[in-house]
Formats: sequence, structure tokens, C-alpha cells
Amino acid sequence: MRVSSNEVTPQNFGMFFLQERFDEIYNQCHETFQEMVSNEQFNELAKSFNANVQNYELFNKTTIAHYHQYVWLDDRQEKAIQVTMDSSNIIHSLLIKPYVVFPESDKKYSQNTYIMPIKEEWFVFWGGVNEFVNYHYAYEGQRYAYDLVIMKNDATFKESPSVNENYYAFNKEVTAPADGKVIKVVNHLEDNVPGEMYEMEPAGNVIIIEHTNHEYSMVAHLKKNSCLVQQGDTVKQGDVIALCGNSGNSSEAHIHFQVMDAPDFLNCQSLRIRFADGLEPIQGDFVK
Repeated sequence: MRVSSNEVTPQNFGMFFLQERFDEIYNQCHETFQEMVSNEQFNELAKSFNANVQNYELFNKTTIAHYHQYVWLDDRQEKAIQVTMDSSNIIHSLLIKPYVVFPESDKKYSQNTYIMPIKEEWFVFWGGVNEFVNYHYAYEGQRYAYDLVIMKNDATFKESPSVNENYYAFNKEVTAPADGKVIKVVNHLEDNVPGEMYEMEPAGNVIIIEHTNHEYSMVAHLKKNSCLVQQGDTVKQGDVIALCGNSGNSSEAHIHFQVMDAPDFLNCQSLRIRFADGLEPIQGDFVK
């Protein structure tokens, strides 16, 4: 298929933006984006963002369902542009903001090795060491957390999205990521109606395990009354401890998994996870 010289593509987006061809970019944005931001506003913001930039390089690409997400960095790696396109190169979202990283904490891995708290193939919806692939990254207490879903045929659910049981992750077994002692269990919270969230209890039903070397793991958003362990129980890596649910600050069935340096997930430092298989999954990866 021949591409028009005026069409914005993943290959030429950085050049178009640098050359301030903002009208062409804006005209290729989805109408929902255009309803939120006028062409004039977009031009003003984009032109200001371009100040002192010599070049943009494609830094990262991920695919989620039917959408491709791209991140470009400027030559100083101080500014980032995140764009989500569909297969027709229609722009569904465009985010410009400073590129902030935390190199010191990025170097600090957990002393223990862990596995993902799952028994089959899951999809990394959020995960990685920048906030464009992992929204948790901006927050010290969640920086290296993972959000996992089950993806089949580019979707996380079948039929109606308004029923928890239609989500492939709902009711799936959750396992202990490493040997340890259970120090906290919350098991009584209702599962949300998909799309609604219970922000008063952000973790929802949750299990926190104490491991050696003063490390703690947390698996959150578990199904009501599905926890198979109690406070004080000892678990082995891979033991089934609960079922995936949709409780707490969760819009659909998924697992939130993190390792931290303290038992209180609201007052801790998230640790970059050293996985037993040596891999470092990021958004868009399938993991087992």
C-alpha cells in the first residue's frame, strides 16, 4: 500500500514533529482526541515542547490488542512523546512530557529471586523501567510493580465486558512468588463491577509474604473469599495461594505484583525484581 507524503507513520512521526508539521499530525488524530484538544492548543503545546530539540529517536514500541504504542525520545533523553496508533495509523492518544528516570533505584535488584505469581501464560499490561510502559514507575512505593492480565485474540474478555466471569484472568490461580511467611491477608472485599473501582481499599483483597533478606512480596486485587492461606502460614514458591479477582482500585480482573523493602505497601520502596529465569519482562510481553 502506497503511503501519502502527508501521512504520519511510525517511521516518520519523529521527523514530522521536529519539522513542526503539527497540522498534519493533528488531522490524523482520532475525533475523541480532537474533542479534548483543539488544533490551536495542540500547535502551541507541541511547538513549546520542541524547543532546543535537535532530533527524536524511536525508543520503544509495544503492542496491546489492536493498538501499537510508540515512544520517541529527544537527543538529550529529557523529553518523551508517546503515541498510540491503530493499524491504519490513526492516532488515538498522544502524550508529551519530560522523560524522568531513576537510575540509582533501577540498579537495585531484589536479593532474592522470584517467579511471576501465575501458573499459565499471562500478559504484561504494565511493567518496565519508565512510566510510559509502566505507570507505577512514577511512584516510589510501586515503581517496579507489574500488572498482569490474560490476553486471548487481542482481548482480555469474551462477550460482554461488564461481567467479571467473562474476563480470562478472573478466577485463575495465583501462586507464591517465593518461599516465605504470610504476614497479611485481606479476603473479604467484594469484587468490583468491571469499570468501577473501590479506591478506599486500593489493593483490594491482598496477600503479603515476608521473605529472607527483609524483602516482601504483594499480590493484590484477589477474588473475594479465595485466599487459601492465613497470616502466619508458611508457603513455598509456586504454592497456590488465591484466585485472581477484581477487588480494590481495579477496573478489570488482573494481578498486581510487586516486591518491596517493607511490609506496608503504602510506606515502602519498591524493589526491581530479580526473576529466577533471568528475564526482565516489560509491557507487551507474555510471561509464564
